[in-house]
This record gives sequence, C-alpha cells and structure tokens, in this order.
Amino acid sequence: MIRRLKPALAAVCLLAFSSALAAQDYKFKVVASSLARPTGIAADGDVLYFTEVPHPGVGGSTNAVKKLDLEDGAIESLHFGEPEPVNIVVGRDGTIYWVCKSAGVILKQDENGVTTAFLTGLHKPSGIAISNKGVVYFTEVPTPGIAGGMNGVFSSSDGSNIQTINMGEPEPVDVAVAPNGDLYWTCRTAGVILVRTARDGMIRVLLAGLNKPTGITIDRGGRNLYYTEVPTPGVSGANGGMNRVVKYDLKRAQMTLIHAGDPEPTDVAVAGNGNVYWTCTSAGVIVEARRIHGASEDHDSEND
Repeated sequence: MIRRLKPALAAVCLLAFSSALAAQDYKFKVVASSLARPTGIAADGDVLYFTEVPHPGVGGSTNAVKKLDLEDGAIESLHFGEPEPVNIVVGRDGTIYWVCKSAGVILKQDENGVTTAFLTGLHKPSGIAISNKGVVYFTEVPTPGIAGGMNGVFSSSDGSNIQTINMGEPEPVDVAVAPNGDLYWTCRTAGVILVRTARDGMIRVLLAGLNKPTGITIDRGGRNLYYTEVPTPGVSGANGGMNRVVKYDLKRAQMTLIHAGDPEPTDVAVAGNGNVYWTCTSAGVIVEARRIHGASEDHDSEND
C-alpha cells in the first residue's frame, strides 16, 4: 500500500536558484526550426526524437513523429496521422514509444520502422518514460485540474498488464524514471513535482511552489532532474512571459536556472554529453543548451 509522506522541508523551501550556476553558464542554439508545434522530445546519442501536433485530436492530419540527426541537422519522418502524439521516449534497444492522448493509446516503433500498439483503451494518456529494464511508465489526465479525479500514474512491462502507481493528482502531465527505479512526475495545476521511491514505494512531494511544471526528465546517473515551467504558454520573456527550463540537483537539493523567457518550453530531454534540449511549441523550434564550463557533473546523462 502506498502511503503519502509530508513534503521534505528543505526541498519545498528551496526555491532560490544557485548563484554559482545560472543561465549565463549555457550557450544556446536553435537546432531545428520551422516545425509544426513540436511537443514531446527524447534524446538518444546524437539523435533527437520529437513529436509535432499542429492539429490536436485530428486523425489523418500532419501530426507526426520525427527524428533529428544533430550531426547534420537532417530530419526524418517516422510516423504520420496520429490524432495527438504528445510525448515520446526511447528505450535502450532503440524502440521508441509515444502516447496518443485523444486516441487513448501508446504506440511503439522498432528499429526497423514497424509501428504497433503497445497499450490501448487508455484515458487521455499524457506523459511517458521507460526504465532500464524496459518498464513503461505513463500518466493519464482525463480530468485535468481536478484533485481526487480519475488522473493517475501507471506502469506496464508487457503491454498487457497495467499496474496503478498513484491516483488522484489534479494533473500529472509528464513522468521520468531514474536508474534506481525512483519515479518523478510533474503535477501542473498543483505546482509540484512528486517522487515515488523504489525502495519503499512511498510517495512524497519533492518540490512545491512551482509555476505550472510541465515537461520532466532525468539523467542516466540519476543525479539531475530537468523540468519546464509553462505558466504563460505562447508568451515570450520580452512580452512578460515567465516560462523556464530548470535543473534540480537531487544530491545537493540545488536548483539551476538553465533558461528563462522561451514562449513555450513544453518538454525537455538531456543527452549523454549533458546537453539539454527542449521543444518550444508555439515558436516551432527545438533549442539546445550547451554548458560553457564545468560540465563534468552532467556527463553520462540521457533522456529517461
């Protein structure tokens, strides 16, 4: 039985950013532009997988799953026509999985390009992650913003049996899993990030007082958690927007502001070299943040 713990005081109260590391410690570059509302993103070596959702809920449209080669900038279309492919993840064997929110399914595509259904009959699936052991974690948000509603966090290892991890959060948008099995998810309307520790199955609030946390991922070493806050979707910093991309060091309980002012940083991924990537949905771009110095602590990272 899962028992909810009280928030850790240090984590909840720590809302000031580190003075040692801030946005100026990163060099930014747009690695893809003129995209059609990019949404989900996952990193695998020198390749980014991402989704485009220009027509949410419309099947047979130009919504797509694509691959970006970071070395030459080439973009390849992997799948078209799903009504709402919002989030995506890649497993260690190269299989990619994505949730189709309005269709209520999770699809997967193997390295040969064959696409099949992994799970069907879901209720507005949203976030997705995969563990080193191949267990798929996902969230459902059929009643966004309603505490005690039908929203939940789930897992499946075989595409058949589904395990319930947590129910009742008002809006568990996205999820990430650490190498040790600890599970993290953003709850957008509550302004929190929750964690379920694999050791004892306990669920607690890791961070509170956040401003519409949305996308989330964790590095391969399980040290750094990355997330986005999107309180002003579509509004740039120059026009008063307050959206941010943030790193949280789980060992030091230390936050680092990676970037502020992007109009809509929907989802975030971290590559093996420590570079951070996010989709900007309304601007139609993917942005790269590369550490200028002292990046050793971020090495050996990848999207969950």
